[in-house]
Amino acid sequence: MPFMKIDLFKLVFFTTFLVIEYLALTPQHIEVLEGLWDKQNHFSAFFVLYVLLSFAYQNFQVLKKIGILLLIGLQIEMTQYFIPGRFFSTLDILADGVGIAVGVVVYKYVSKIKKLL
Repeated sequence: MPFMKIDLFKLVFFTTFLVIEYLALTPQHIEVLEGLWDKQNHFSAFFVLYVLLSFAYQNFQVLKKIGILLLIGLQIEMTQYFIPGRFFSTLDILADGVGIAVGVVVYKYVSKIKKLL
């Protein structure tokens, strides 16, 4: 049964990742998302990705998960440079990093509570 939970988290992680990739790389303007502050979108996306990645791959060390997600953030920004209407932003990568950092703290806290129950 625990394997089913991990596989479900893997499915949710990769689905979320693909949705974020699409939203980040589409040249179309999505008005619902444009109404939000761009850095908030980056923070939220990478916070959620960190937590999902942590539940899906519990055997990965924290630095490995951080590295994977920072590479994804860098890949998104590098790809956006070549998309009309998009651009490379180091502030977006910083917002990704802050989201990841908060994800690390929240995941550790949730994991501790989970062990107590």
